[in-house]
Amino acid sequence: MVDNQRVDEPTGTKTVGHEWDGIEELDTPMPRWWLWTLYATIIWALVYVVLYPAWPMLNSATEGVLGWSSRGDYEKAVAAREVELEPIRQALVSTDIHDLPKNSALLNEAIQGGRSAFKVHCVQCHGAGAAGSKGYPNLNDDEWLWGGDMEAIEYTLIHGIRNPDHDETRFSQMPAFGRDGILQPNEIQDLVSHVRVLSNREKPSASATRGAALFEVNCTICHGNDAKGDRFQGAPNLTDAISLYGLDRASLTETITNSRYGVMPRWGQRLDPATIRMLTAYVHSLGGGEAAPVVEEAATEIETETPVDEQS
Repeated sequence: MVDNQRVDEPTGTKTVGHEWDGIEELDTPMPRWWLWTLYATIIWALVYVVLYPAWPMLNSATEGVLGWSSRGDYEKAVAAREVELEPIRQALVSTDIHDLPKNSALLNEAIQGGRSAFKVHCVQCHGAGAAGSKGYPNLNDDEWLWGGDMEAIEYTLIHGIRNPDHDETRFSQMPAFGRDGILQPNEIQDLVSHVRVLSNREKPSASATRGAALFEVNCTICHGNDAKGDRFQGAPNLTDAISLYGLDRASLTETITNSRYGVMPRWGQRLDPATIRMLTAYVHSLGGGEAAPVVEEAATEIETETPVDEQS
């Protein structure tokens, strides 16, 4: 084999033995520090693949002799956090819900935990800001179908709305006045006019007057004579500007004709009591939360009659 290498006179370095258009490449050796760095990284890589997960396989990966994994670290961190939170969770469960607002520190912990739980379980329907959308209630306002105090909110969370497999669920069902043939299309339009007048969406008219008569016969049993609704039945207030499905004529026509049947899961079978209590505190804090209703207890006076001594 002919050695084509020659020594480059200016540098004293051999060439690699080939040239192109008169240009030759010098065979300059790699710096020692670079070679040692390369060898070190190779050794490091070999040690790493032995100690840590490295090689992917069909259904898993090599675990490494240390048994470390990012999932394991995450589970340890979660477990450690759960240990820190356990006293707070126990305090939340053991505290009467009416007394929770009296403990500002515990209430703040509940609200912070509820904010996190809301992002996981509730934003899909109520939105990130809890403002809701068509068919999903806004939790920031002060209008509630079933009550906005802490006890009422917690009950709704535990038992849900319209869960047919659960006897304690919130349940209301508006008749489908059109689909079931209770009212004719022209009567439904008159009723729509009346409801829109109630909420200041239309001016009084002959149609609304006829609708008022229909409302008295068909709707007051749930919505009340003043149309302000009934929380016991989950019947909404029709006199304000808030509506779950819309107050335009098309939406109201659909509601009266076919009714609505929104469903909320019962979280009592999915979440632990402490998490539900946290969600209760958070939803109550959003801006529409109400104070607990005052229960008036009739005072029973026991009159003790002293017998009169009739002896002289």
